Amino acid sequence: MENTPSFDKVHLRFKLNGTYFDREDLKEVAYSFVKEGEPYEQYIGDFLMDWLNNKDHLYVRTSGSTGTPKHIRIQKQFMVNSAIASGDFFNISVGDSALHCLPAEYIAGKMMLVRAMILGLEIDLVAPTLHPLIEKEYDFSAMIPLQVYNSLDKLNNIKQLIVGGAAVKKELIESVQNKDTLVYETYGMTETVTHIAAKQINNFRSAEAMENAHFKVLPNVKVTLDKRNCLVIDAPYIAEETIVTNDIVALISADEFDWKGRYDNIINSGGVKLIPEQIEKKLAPIIQQRFFVYGIEDAELGEKLIMVVEGKEDSKLETEIKKVGDLEKFEHPKSIYFLDKFLETENGKVIREPSVHKALGA
Repeated sequence: MENTPSFDKVHLRFKLNGTYFDREDLKEVAYSFVKEGEPYEQYIGDFLMDWLNNKDHLYVRTSGSTGTPKHIRIQKQFMVNSAIASGDFFNISVGDSALHCLPAEYIAGKMMLVRAMILGLEIDLVAPTLHPLIEKEYDFSAMIPLQVYNSLDKLNNIKQLIVGGAAVKKELIESVQNKDTLVYETYGMTETVTHIAAKQINNFRSAEAMENAHFKVLPNVKVTLDKRNCLVIDAPYIAEETIVTNDIVALISADEFDWKGRYDNIINSGGVKLIPEQIEKKLAPIIQQRFFVYGIEDAELGEKLIMVVEGKEDSKLETEIKKVGDLEKFEHPKSIYFLDKFLETENGKVIREPSVHKALGA
């Protein structure tokens, strides 16, 4: 990538909480955040101190949603390259305003800061709560789905919003259709330095355009499939090696795909391979609370499809499920279990297997 800014530079137009800071001044801000800031500011200060030191890399913690949380090493220049690619994809301009409301412990929160420093944004910091404080208008922000749910009444204050960290449910997509905000669902992970693809989910000119919306990859990213139909990502500007994921996708074109589910969640029930996420998509309209389907060991079927629902037991749910017309024969849960509270990662993602063990009393 020619003429790409270096990680050791801070854009002259970068503003933090309304004030311009150069690299040296930003070190003082980072130090004050660590020593005197609110807990969320301390994490921001820790990241800024790591970013502004003389090393060309840093360590980022994964969320643990698909395995044990771990720290991985990422080149700072890869983070810069990712910021540039996002800027190009979303047409982010120098001087645009941005709202930072994600935890800085994880890659998404770190990358909002990197985009601001590299692209020259005017970024405001607020606590990363489930009800983010939106007091004025912004050009750009990033949220998790639950933050979007809780901000619907103020969402029009944000021109462009990217949503990630968890799957965007149909209910949320329907909720943003009447908003002026241009909302994108993102696809990515810590290993790809946050998102490598995004899909528009509202503000369509026609129903056909909405139907034809797919994840589109960012500049300098190539995607293919392996033998499992899982996504393979070749992005030399943001990752040292080709990344083979466990995400089952359908390639629509050379740079577009649809996400289907996780390969490691596949259930083999009586020789039929079931993708839980696709079943959950069909069931979502009739279930208000959080839920998921899972495969447990069964002597006859190999694996038996069950459902785990968060909340109080509902005796009517089984009857309602039988009315879902597009469920295939093998997609009907054999048993339904209820759990007061799902087990989660630190950033709110449901951990399926331990939640199942708890629901079964194992």
